[in-house]
Amino acid sequence: MNTLAQLRAGQLSGITRLDLACGLTQFPREIFELADSLEILNLSGNQLETLPDDLHRLRRLRVLFCSDNRFTELPECLGRCAALTMVGFKANRIERVPAAALPPLLRWLILTDNRVSQLPDELGQRPHLQKLMLAGNRLQELPASLAQCHRLELLRIAANQLDDLPQWLLELPRLSWLAYAGNPLETQADEAAQHSTTPIDWTQLSLQQPLGEGASGVIHQAQWQPTGQSARNVAVKMYKGEMTSDGSPLHEMHACITAGRHPNLIEVLGQVAGHPDGQAGLVMALIEPSYRNLAGLPSLASCTRDVYAETLRLSATAALRIARGIASVAAHLHHQGITHGDLYGHNILYNDQGECLLGDFGAASFHATADTPQTRALQRIEVRAFGILLGELLARIEPGGDDVQLATLQALETRCCQPDVLARPGFEEIEQVLAGG
Repeated sequence: MNTLAQLRAGQLSGITRLDLACGLTQFPREIFELADSLEILNLSGNQLETLPDDLHRLRRLRVLFCSDNRFTELPECLGRCAALTMVGFKANRIERVPAAALPPLLRWLILTDNRVSQLPDELGQRPHLQKLMLAGNRLQELPASLAQCHRLELLRIAANQLDDLPQWLLELPRLSWLAYAGNPLETQADEAAQHSTTPIDWTQLSLQQPLGEGASGVIHQAQWQPTGQSARNVAVKMYKGEMTSDGSPLHEMHACITAGRHPNLIEVLGQVAGHPDGQAGLVMALIEPSYRNLAGLPSLASCTRDVYAETLRLSATAALRIARGIASVAAHLHHQGITHGDLYGHNILYNDQGECLLGDFGAASFHATADTPQTRALQRIEVRAFGILLGELLARIEPGGDDVQLATLQALETRCCQPDVLARPGFEEIEQVLAGG
């Protein structure tokens, strides 16, 4: 994190990224002295309400973060920033999104947790748009012009007021990661499945060191001491109340419960009951330390693609086992009426043998279990995400494998990623292909 004192003293000359979070109420004009180098500007966590009309003087600016401020509309000056591709205004008070505020090269737009009720038609005239995050707003419809956004791959529209998913959305050729939970359109979760979870009293749990933290909550290692039984080591995820980029943390918890049991899911042992502050949580099986994340989160540059370790190499056997496991658990979820919405390598834990677990249900959504054109489309959107994952696995297989087997998997990848949504195979067919691979 940089400081205002450093900026005013001229100590930041030539930097490409500036991070300022110091209670700003006005845009520091000294930032313009960095115009020849500045590419990423992060002004999140301040008290800003406006940006200067001449922001376009930052001619190299590609990325702008202004989350957790006090904006009530997306500033029109953004639209005059010729190089700007990523705009992040999460958790403000934005009600209005003027067409003039949309940069011509817009690739990634974050308006999560605001008060937006309408988007301009001009949004669909941004051909580079690849990632659109709108969860936690007041949208009742999406601009039909988004049908023109053939590069759009990730769409977050959870927790809005949408009554239906438009047909054009289900036909977008590259859409792969879709979250729409918490809208009137969503099929309700299986109440019986949700209430069948064992309540585990908070007093039986002893939280230990944190194992990880995400947008929706914190996971701790813990000991669970059931009455009259031996203590056992478990993991406990305590959910936060804030809206995440994917949607509601409590909806994530319900999806995790409803998913049920599968060898490639982390087992849910019960739901926390009696927390003194009423906080929601799940008690889950503790994962062996031999498991690790397959990939890292997408970067600013990769946008919708995971970042893999450069040194990662997989045996053909391990890669195929991962692919089979994920296809199997995805088929299980679809049978339960759930799309995962975030089928990515960074949400997969694996070990050297290729055993794997799919986690993070933050973007999960419920759909009808009946076989309808809409259900098939929603499922085949997720198939494209699997196709991308399969390609990433294939790219990391150690040389010297079976050429016929690799050709079969590459053909499957192509089928999963084809632009005609309903022409993609379902996960049951994918499992059959992988079983013969």
